[in-house]
Amino acid sequence: MTSVGTTPAGVAAPAAPAGQRRRERTAPAGSQVRLNGRLAPWLFLLPGLFVALAFVFWPFVQTIVTSFTDARPFVAGKFVGLENYATVFTDPLFWVAFRNSLLYVVCVVPFMIVLPLLLAILMQRVIPGSAFFRTAVYTPVVASTVVVIIIWQWMFNDRGLINGILQSIHVISKPIPFLSDPVLLLFCAMVVTIWKGLGYYMVVYLAVLSNVPRDLHEAAEMDGAGVIRRFLIVTVPAMRATMILVGVISSVSAFRVFSEVYLLAGPTAGPGGADSTLVTLIQSSGTGLSAQLGYSSAVSVVLFVLTVGLLAVNLRVSNSKDLS
Repeated sequence: MTSVGTTPAGVAAPAAPAGQRRRERTAPAGSQVRLNGRLAPWLFLLPGLFVALAFVFWPFVQTIVTSFTDARPFVAGKFVGLENYATVFTDPLFWVAFRNSLLYVVCVVPFMIVLPLLLAILMQRVIPGSAFFRTAVYTPVVASTVVVIIIWQWMFNDRGLINGILQSIHVISKPIPFLSDPVLLLFCAMVVTIWKGLGYYMVVYLAVLSNVPRDLHEAAEMDGAGVIRRFLIVTVPAMRATMILVGVISSVSAFRVFSEVYLLAGPTAGPGGADSTLVTLIQSSGTGLSAQLGYSSAVSVVLFVLTVGLLAVNLRVSNSKDLS
């Protein structure tokens, strides 16, 4: 005998309506998906956004604000308008730093575009020892800049390797003042920059060269094209976009050079600041107890505007080449 409200043995309980089962099954899952879809991306982005706001955006805004004041260490300073910018553009040392930075770009960027491409073409061939040479060329990229500068200081020294070899073969009678002559010192810094960056851009070119169809080289070779002509009519057109990218990255890096000049020339950037660049000028004028924070901030803003302008010119040139 069965009690009221119970189901007899062997008899299935009545099923709930289909609509009710669907709501019970889908409602919790749906609310959870909506919650994850809205909040999860922001939770992942939150640490990076916090770091960017705290260490990039806020210092950038603070630099712009400080450039309109006469702030000094431990002194907030007062608003002076465009006085710092007027001082910047009438300061002979600023124009020396601007000239050196521009010269750095003009001299370094062509080598950064061409030499890594030639190295990548050589390293692309599978020959015994190619892995060793790739590693050797890339090693300066991961090496500490300070260690690299110490090595090159020893080589450029009056009693260093370069002067020693040249004197031993009687090419020069007295040491060349690589590290004391203002012009030679700046070019020595350029040599270090090129040597340290070759491996990085070589790897970039190697990644793109592997996607260039081999059939194009074979067709050009069947038409009688030599090695140089195949390079000009096949490799260069296929690598044009990558060469433009390398030119943009290397030009911005060269315009903002600091470590090589600072470590080779010292805090004064050569005699009387003759080897100053815009970044070393910012460092020298914005540090120390007598630092001119407003002036250095104004130079920083000018450097930012010049860098954006340089990027705009590079992108305009690249777009015009793509359209042509």
